[in-house]
Amino acid sequence: MSRKSKFTAEEALAYHHAPTPGKYEITASKPMATQADLSLAYSPGVAIPVQAIADDPQAAYDYTTKGNMVAVVSNGTAILGMGNLGALASKPVMEGKAVLFKRFADVNAIDILLDTEDPDEIINAVRLMGPTFGGINLEDIKAPECFIIESRLKEIMDIPVFHDDQHGTAVICAAGLINALELSGKKIEDCKIVLNGAGAAGIACLELIKSMGALHDNCIMCDTKGVIWQGRTEGMNQWKSAHAARTDARTLEDAMVGADVFLGVSAKGAVTPAMVAAMADNPVIFAMANPDPEITPEEAQSVRADAIVATGRSDYPNQVNNVLGFPYLFRGALDINARAINDEMKIACARALAELAREDVPDEVAMAYGRKLSFGRDYIIPTPFDPRLIYTIPPAVAKAGMKTGVARRPIVDMDAYVQSLKARMDPTASILQSIHARAKQAQSRMIFAEGDDERVLRAAVAYQRGGYGQALVVGRDDDVRAKLEAEGLGDAVRELTVVNAGNTRHLETYKDYLYARLQRQGHDQKDVHRLAARNRHVFAALMLAHGHGDALVTGATRKSAHVLGLINHVFDARAQDGAVGVTALLHKGRIVLIADTLVHEWPSETDLADIATRAASVARHLGLEPRVAFVSFSTFGYPVSERAEKMHLAPRILDARGVDFEYEGEMTVDVALNPKAAAHYPFSRLTGPANILVVPARHSASISVKLMQEMAGATVIGPILAGAPKPIQICSTGSTVSDIVNMAVMASCEIV
Repeated sequence: MSRKSKFTAEEALAYHHAPTPGKYEITASKPMATQADLSLAYSPGVAIPVQAIADDPQAAYDYTTKGNMVAVVSNGTAILGMGNLGALASKPVMEGKAVLFKRFADVNAIDILLDTEDPDEIINAVRLMGPTFGGINLEDIKAPECFIIESRLKEIMDIPVFHDDQHGTAVICAAGLINALELSGKKIEDCKIVLNGAGAAGIACLELIKSMGALHDNCIMCDTKGVIWQGRTEGMNQWKSAHAARTDARTLEDAMVGADVFLGVSAKGAVTPAMVAAMADNPVIFAMANPDPEITPEEAQSVRADAIVATGRSDYPNQVNNVLGFPYLFRGALDINARAINDEMKIACARALAELAREDVPDEVAMAYGRKLSFGRDYIIPTPFDPRLIYTIPPAVAKAGMKTGVARRPIVDMDAYVQSLKARMDPTASILQSIHARAKQAQSRMIFAEGDDERVLRAAVAYQRGGYGQALVVGRDDDVRAKLEAEGLGDAVRELTVVNAGNTRHLETYKDYLYARLQRQGHDQKDVHRLAARNRHVFAALMLAHGHGDALVTGATRKSAHVLGLINHVFDARAQDGAVGVTALLHKGRIVLIADTLVHEWPSETDLADIATRAASVARHLGLEPRVAFVSFSTFGYPVSERAEKMHLAPRILDARGVDFEYEGEMTVDVALNPKAAAHYPFSRLTGPANILVVPARHSASISVKLMQEMAGATVIGPILAGAPKPIQICSTGSTVSDIVNMAVMASCEIV
């Protein structure tokens, strides 16, 4: 968790509880609407694939989910850093692991919790479930039982078994170490390596590094009793003994003298600045203890400016994050129907990650992290949200699996495989991650205009505690305090800045400004006083106009058209001023922008061209390359209707302007979005499905958005107000807390 981020227990529980308990659900991937569908899905149609699998077990990968299904198995004996809390308590973690599989590599996963600490019972249970799954991910099982369980399951099962707490950390550590040694000009076989923490992850790290060329006696492992040396008997087991080194060092401090590399999977503060100072030139320090590292990068680099430092935390450079490894290891293994994930596949994963970090970083990744990312001391490991991971790592893993003979179904066309992996990417998740990361970099003072609404207050707290910046809430102190306490967030009162129009020293300045704008529009000074002092939307806009905040989010309590009218008392954000409303629809891994959803009631063809241009700018702010479709009930002139005429003329206006984005029209929605329907019009200028739909009028936009939201369950962000003089976003009255936070993030990113 970021140093700037925090949340309360109530917020965490609310996240896991609402709108439905848990973090995933199962949905059918085949039609289930008719009797014919059900006959094929179950009896009698299901008998055909049953017989096919009985005749050839390999056919299960063709006719069932086995080939893309992983079991996340735990008994809860080593949950995160919390210890042995039992199988049931581990369920939130295992559900989280399951959704990470889906989010990052499109692997279906389900959590299996086993209420036993007996290794034999776990081994037998997992063995018996083997036919269901294409792979087994063991998680949060304490040492040494985890070694016994994994080793035995690998022997008796013909699908990959992978304990991520061990090997996931080891793979990412190895990837970072490859690049750190490259930068420091050292070879792994020449390095003195010290590892602190002789648990599952530490032992796996050392084993993988040795398989990559590190020499046994150059690797010194330490535990709570000191160095594990040949001849030591206290606190030993067979797994530690395998790594006992011939050395005179007896303490971690002794071992660190002259060390080239330190790997820590132990505890906060285990390494002192003095130990770092005693290391060799250009030391590599991977302080991976969570949530706090063995030594912070600031502490290490205060005594050794030449140190390359990595941690397990996202708020420091070079995060050793398991999510860079396990989803893609399993993706590659599943796609070749592998019998196992072997060392060669893990090394291939590590090397592919290391090579990816040396490549030019895409603009959208750098934009998401708010800084230039290039191979060097502060960037030796790719970031978890790099979109290239999905089509870079699995092919490397698959190739290694095929080369070492564990593939039952080798990939014949690797180029086609890479393209299929690209198709698995979910652009919506990366886009949202990008804008949230940019908002954290911006650190905007966000004005929340409706401080009397519980949703808005919770969103303001989430914005502040999420590390996005300072939340300025327009309201009365006692009312804000009471509502936050009722929501279980009473401690947040001290964090928020509450701004009350009744006692601000800026009110007279605001009123003078507003009167100068409205005095020739039928408003006298009493009207202006009422607007400035009593209307929270106008007051919040005045704050923004005078630089007393950086951005504004409002509209959760009043209709958006009404709120926009109030905003226009302070700013020029009307149709004639170039303002446009763009709504983002996120559904099943696709994102489509619809415009105009807020400002233009019945746009002309010129207005439609303006709307398209503004929407294209919004798309690029979101990381999309715009493809605009002017949609109607007709396609390229048929059926003929004067209602569709302006949709036909708008592209001609863009032709004359020479804009730098794709556009086409008029066309029906299916032609705009469905490649098969679009194929009937080979002359179309769109190179792919449209991601921006420009609609004939605001009423059609509203119908489209609400229909998708209610019938399809699409996530709606917007309308995003573009073209206003200052960053202002207007929520809908049905907005949830998450919706309001998303709109605040949009405002913070200045998507205009």
